[in-house]
Amino acid sequence: METMKGIIQRYQHKRISLVEAGVTRHRSIFNGLKALAEDQPNCRLSKPEVVIIHDAVRPFVEEDVLLKVVTAAQEHGEIAPYFIPLQHELLYNSDVYENSIAHVWQDSEQESFGHGIKASGAIRPLVSTVISPSADSCLDHSLERARYRASEMPQAFLFDVIYEAYQQCSDYDLEFGTECLHLALKYSHIKAKLVEGSPDLWKVTYKRDLYAAESIIKERISQKVCVVMDTKEDEEHVGHCLEEMLKTELNHVKVTSGQDLQQIILEQCYNFVCVNVMTSDFEETQRLLNMVEESNLSILYPVVVISVHFLDYESVPLGQKMEKVMQIREFAKEAKKRNILLSGLLIYFPQVENNRGLEEQKLRESLRQGTTIISALIKERNSGLIGQLLVA
Repeated sequence: METMKGIIQRYQHKRISLVEAGVTRHRSIFNGLKALAEDQPNCRLSKPEVVIIHDAVRPFVEEDVLLKVVTAAQEHGEIAPYFIPLQHELLYNSDVYENSIAHVWQDSEQESFGHGIKASGAIRPLVSTVISPSADSCLDHSLERARYRASEMPQAFLFDVIYEAYQQCSDYDLEFGTECLHLALKYSHIKAKLVEGSPDLWKVTYKRDLYAAESIIKERISQKVCVVMDTKEDEEHVGHCLEEMLKTELNHVKVTSGQDLQQIILEQCYNFVCVNVMTSDFEETQRLLNMVEESNLSILYPVVVISVHFLDYESVPLGQKMEKVMQIREFAKEAKKRNILLSGLLIYFPQVENNRGLEEQKLRESLRQGTTIISALIKERNSGLIGQLLVA
């Protein structure tokens, strides 16, 4: 309980109540339902019309999935399970074309159900054939894959239906059962309509799954990049050329300008390219860091900020400008404490006398190299590059 309280406080979650877990899955769920039931003593929460049951080890549930199962529970009256490829219980389709649940597969146990379709949930076909071994570890029989589906979470129920089912279930159910849908069907005598589901609700079970989960999170939060520049800058400034290059090279990433920075932060953009004019040094970057910190955007996921500077080696003393740009290390140390990954990028901005074509060619090469570096920093989110000044 103390660990969960710490997580809630750290990530500033609102409107959350904690309930002591049970020794099994079903006992934990029952405890949660009882905390919402009006017939329980010292009940502090109001009874909902619909309750969603979900596994914390399935972290990639989307808001639209929750909306679908809740809507289905309300429209079909009883229960809205979500189904994707097999990891736990199997659901048997009594009529493949009608897609209604007739049986939750548990050994050879048969159940009887009431008439009429009163529930809806999403399904996906099994990707592997399921077999049953004999006592001597030989093949006993296999299931016809086309007729079965796998039950996953989240699942949504009208509260009264699922609460009544848990009140009636046996100690054996509470100790050894794992499927909420099975209890609702067994004790409420209803069928459930099946709807095709999403593959994103896979379960983080093994250590290797953590690496896959990390990769998915990085991919999701790397799909949008905001380019921040002083709006007073000339439209022909090289910073705008960099923005256009990013839009061209990052095919699957949405690149947007930071003219309404507050709104972009509210839309949860986790990647910022801040273009600094050499005369103002880190003024724009510092302003951006302050806004990100005040918004608490970086509480859940790390925010990548790339401070971009342009330099013409021929017209500007390198040592003088490098000394100022290297201040990024101190900025990065402070930013890291707030889960902001700050790196610097120095882009060579050539000025070639009497050769405009050569100047543009060299600039394009530098911008393309800069774009490659920016893309890598955003996608990899490597904490080892915090405070580093990279050169394109």
